[in-house]
Amino acid sequence: MAYHIIRPALLSDAHKLLQLYKEVAKTVGGMAREEDEISQEYIIQNLTNSLKNGVSYVVELSNGEELVAEIHCYKLTPRVFDHVLSELTIAVHPSYQGQGLGKELFSTLLTHIEQHRPDILRVELIARESNQKAIAFYKKLGFKIEGRFERRIDNKTDTFEADIPMAWFNRKYV
Repeated sequence: MAYHIIRPALLSDAHKLLQLYKEVAKTVGGMAREEDEISQEYIIQNLTNSLKNGVSYVVELSNGEELVAEIHCYKLTPRVFDHVLSELTIAVHPSYQGQGLGKELFSTLLTHIEQHRPDILRVELIARESNQKAIAFYKKLGFKIEGRFERRIDNKTDTFEADIPMAWFNRKYV
């Protein structure tokens, strides 16, 4: 793979993130949203929330022209959830999957939370039950399965599947 850097996301990354997310959404199961549901507004909302009260990192190729991966999570608005980062989403361009970028991004994100966010106790994500590879990966990172949301995902084939909620806990929470 070409040389890359991992850096915090910037609001100015919105256009490149839109392209990345649309590319990832083309693959069925690549993310919950379908390609036509990925809009500039959706990207800016996630980016703004992550920059305001969460965390977001991107993987940028050395030429600075392309973002090939992104991860973000942020606080939900009720104060009772101030210790939680939720809505975790990771997007890795299909051409760059299987090269360790997801692992690097998660490591960067979780290390950042441990070192700089003692206010955060838990990080939440949801994975579709058919994505056993992702669930196994998240378990290796320290995420724990917390249940099942039965028949939550409509596969558009007259079948439904469960979403699997998972959480990681910050051992440096204060």
